[in-house]
Amino acid sequence: MEARGLNADRYRLRPRTDARTGDRLRRYEAVDEQAIQVMVHTFYGCIREHPRLGLIFNGRLDGKWDEHLPKMEAFWQSVLLKNGAYKGKPVPAHLKLKEVVSSDYGEWLSVFRPVVRELFVPELADEIVAVAERIAQSLWLATFGHAGSSPPQSLTSQQSQWSGSCW
Repeated sequence: MEARGLNADRYRLRPRTDARTGDRLRRYEAVDEQAIQVMVHTFYGCIREHPRLGLIFNGRLDGKWDEHLPKMEAFWQSVLLKNGAYKGKPVPAHLKLKEVVSSDYGEWLSVFRPVVRELFVPELADEIVAVAERIAQSLWLATFGHAGSSPPQSLTSQQSQWSGSCW
């Protein structure tokens, strides 16, 4: 726990209010490398604290977070900016995760959705969430699907409101 220290807490979502607008914080209106970096670090700061996913991620990435986060930044840059920064293969990587169960993809989205909706303007957040849902559905199908199966409903967009925590 101590090793995570201040760096992990740096990206935790904290409730804030702008007295002038009543808005909790100023949201990104465009996707760029800096916005993606904040999104990735904030999201994984929340994942580390999640009761189930935190155990999986921390177990796999203990001492390797500094390698993983830039990889995830490159992945999201490739997906959202279409810049080809990511050179990995996500499906084989996820197939190796034997501790992951079907419902974990829905849990992952239950953390991702509020983070993105807190960081980006609503229209842009909806677009990013839709992309993440398609990725989660694709990974779920590769991991748990079989001929004729459909991803669980939890991998399809739902109205999500800020709950005061990461999930």
